[in-house]
Amino acid sequence: MQSLDALTREAASLASGSPRVIPILSEREAEVGRQMQICNACRYCEGFCAVFPAMTRRLEFGPADIHYLANLCHNCGACLHACQYAPPHEFAVNVPRAMAQVRAQTYADYAWPPALGRLYQRNGLALSLALAAGLALFLMLAVAFSGSLWGGPLQGNFYRLFPHNLLVGLFGPVFVFVVVALGMGVSRFWRELKPATGSAPLHTAATAEAADAVLRLKYLDGGHGAGCHDEDDAYTLRRRRFHHLTFYGFMLCFAATCVATLYHYALGWHAPYELPSLPKLLGVAGGLSLVAGTAGLWHLNRRRHPLQGDPAQKPMDLGFIALLFLTSASGLALWLGRGTPALALLLCLHLGAVMALFATLPYGKFAHGVFRTAALLRHAVEKRLPNPVGLGAD
Repeated sequence: MQSLDALTREAASLASGSPRVIPILSEREAEVGRQMQICNACRYCEGFCAVFPAMTRRLEFGPADIHYLANLCHNCGACLHACQYAPPHEFAVNVPRAMAQVRAQTYADYAWPPALGRLYQRNGLALSLALAAGLALFLMLAVAFSGSLWGGPLQGNFYRLFPHNLLVGLFGPVFVFVVVALGMGVSRFWRELKPATGSAPLHTAATAEAADAVLRLKYLDGGHGAGCHDEDDAYTLRRRRFHHLTFYGFMLCFAATCVATLYHYALGWHAPYELPSLPKLLGVAGGLSLVAGTAGLWHLNRRRHPLQGDPAQKPMDLGFIALLFLTSASGLALWLGRGTPALALLLCLHLGAVMALFATLPYGKFAHGVFRTAALLRHAVEKRLPNPVGLGAD
């Protein structure tokens, strides 16, 4: 961000003969910068979402500012339909697409380890499904060699097939890696945003506001509460509701796993758990919510207007949606079929989907929620400070 004071210091530096360091922008970053300059002169969309108030606090747009604004954008599409300079105008302002392209670039650029950033370009639908199928097939072959793929004396207890400690040994290190990889990536992203400083009460209020925006998906309401756009210029809240079902379904499933871990290690209550136990209630509710949410998002993604967002990212989007759906659907099928001869087969399918989901979490669409949360927190902090350019209003 460049304030008037910063520009004054830069002018004095140039006058004294000191060289100016000009940041090098990629083609996509330069396109966002171009469009933001136009939007900063127009400001018709200022009330739509957090992007435009944050934009007015900047006179120039360096890489860090562009990354920040791109991750603030929720791709609701309201600004595209309201813009008088949108295609086919010669200015060709399409903020949702330009921001989506830079967002994908930030996920790859901030990936940890850096060498794995290229996985974002390859994490498509076919790869996700092939990975899930390959892992499930590997497990099925391993079980088949023991002669228990169909039937067997399991009596509804899949731990007789895969012991608890074996599953912990498989998934524990992967879970730790996912947390570390995402944490390292977003921490670097946050450092480069140059977070605003302030008092503890300011940060407390900003954290509460950012959490509210994340949990309610505030900026998928189009700025007026009627929702965003999908296939045409009509407002709809479907995308926001399906996102809610997916997000809270995932969190309920995660809570079920946490409660089951507490039961196992702290209370000595070992799985399998039956209704109405808390892990089972949370897991079933989360699974049903995930199935409904991902099915709805798949439908909307396939039908969305091509000008909305970046069509090149559809394989990554659909791959993540597919893995979430397969994980939840196979989990529900495993619960319903736990007393049948198909238990071992269903367990292999479920574990294959879960393993594929975990393996791709740090390098797929899941990262957008982490980066967007950081951007929303940054916005909530800076909007409570004086506008550094002294122009416009938040």
